[in-house]
Amino acid sequence: MNTTTSAAYNYKVVRQFAIMTVVWGIVGMGLGVFIAAQLVWPELNFGLPWTSFGRLRPLHTNAVIFAFGGCALFATSYYAVQRTSQATLFAPGLAAFTFWGWQLVILLAAISLPLGYTSSKEYAELEWPIDILITIVWVSYAIVFFGTVIKRRVSHVYVGNWFFGAFILTVALLHLVNNLEIPVTLTKSYSVYAGATDAMVQWWYGHNAVGFFLTAGFLGMMYYFVPKQAGRPVYSYRLSIVHFWALIAVYIWAGPHHLHYTALPDWAQSLGMVMSLVLLAPSWGGMINGMMTLSGAWHKLRTDPILRFLVVSLAFYGMSTFEGPMMAIKTVNALSHYTDWTIGHVHAGALGWVAMVSIGSLYHLLPKVYGREQMHSIGLINAHFWLATIGTVLYIASMWVNGIAQGLMWRAVNEDGTLTYSFVEALEASHPGFVVRVIGGAIFFSGMLLMAWNVWQTIRASQPAEAEAAARYSLEGAH
Repeated sequence: MNTTTSAAYNYKVVRQFAIMTVVWGIVGMGLGVFIAAQLVWPELNFGLPWTSFGRLRPLHTNAVIFAFGGCALFATSYYAVQRTSQATLFAPGLAAFTFWGWQLVILLAAISLPLGYTSSKEYAELEWPIDILITIVWVSYAIVFFGTVIKRRVSHVYVGNWFFGAFILTVALLHLVNNLEIPVTLTKSYSVYAGATDAMVQWWYGHNAVGFFLTAGFLGMMYYFVPKQAGRPVYSYRLSIVHFWALIAVYIWAGPHHLHYTALPDWAQSLGMVMSLVLLAPSWGGMINGMMTLSGAWHKLRTDPILRFLVVSLAFYGMSTFEGPMMAIKTVNALSHYTDWTIGHVHAGALGWVAMVSIGSLYHLLPKVYGREQMHSIGLINAHFWLATIGTVLYIASMWVNGIAQGLMWRAVNEDGTLTYSFVEALEASHPGFVVRVIGGAIFFSGMLLMAWNVWQTIRASQPAEAEAAARYSLEGAH
């Protein structure tokens, strides 16, 4: 299709979000390494409330999920929706507001969480004034994204945009319902829900933050960047649509598996378990679709580290979405719950899937939005790939070993029914695993430093005018 227009793609906001993805990745992952080190060397708490594990842990999760992951989603969705719609972003002023508004949210989180201002809800710790700001930014994001889809110059809505769209709408619903709270002061509020209801609403939110923020959004990324980098069409477009609707229908029910053996009604726990098991099918459907997209292009993995990032992220996605349903089975959960196994599972998804697909996607789009042929150094991307892979494997393997050891020690009983091991003995047995986790995390973090250097050198070698010319060419050329 050949078309001509005086407009160009809006790459400025994509560039801003892409750069901040790298910056917040270093901040969030650096914090992660630091708090992991606190579990090995408790002196690193420094005896201060602001630097204690309890204050910094939610800052780490928010920085990695919403700062690093969020900026990656903004950057890639704004990039992909323009390219697949053959239209520039709707309401560019509002798009610019989403960038500055989101950075303000992150900055307020970085100030308030170490000070101890928290709603105490996992992944939703931020207090009510920040929640309102998040809502305003998110509504603006929805207007920009769906406005661009509506003004598209092709009849088809590409499946990657289906996933991005579902992620945007569902996260809005999750945020509004879970954060219904009664303000008491400017920095304190209380949830409108009580007891087990509050827990149920929280894990409906919490698991669907994983399901829609960390899965559906990044699947939108996968469906655009894997075919692009491989130079192949999506293996099965029909499967991608089945994958979409199955994921949307099933994921929303899986939250109660976080509340096995609690005050939650048993039927709700069982429903969460069954739906988690059913979820295996759409998850693996998406993973297989991504992998099979490489049919006829597997040889490119030898020379293309960006494609390697994307494919290995799919392998981790497949592994995590097998492990999750298995851990949701009540008898398995009786062993795994409250142990480091859960931490390992989260990071198999967070490092192996979310971070690696984000990194691969950024390496693909950054040269495009800066008018370059490729990144400054392919060798550095290759080194980053191996550091990320080795770091992730060390991290999750250490947590699997720790988790199973903890679960077995906690449930071991003597003949007279007393506990065989004290909690401190289980903690001592976990110490070597904590050390390996710090090493794995530090290796992954060092890869992010290489990425920052590579991105900096790529940007230095480019001119904004070249990027704008590239944007105009891509909009006016053949699609």
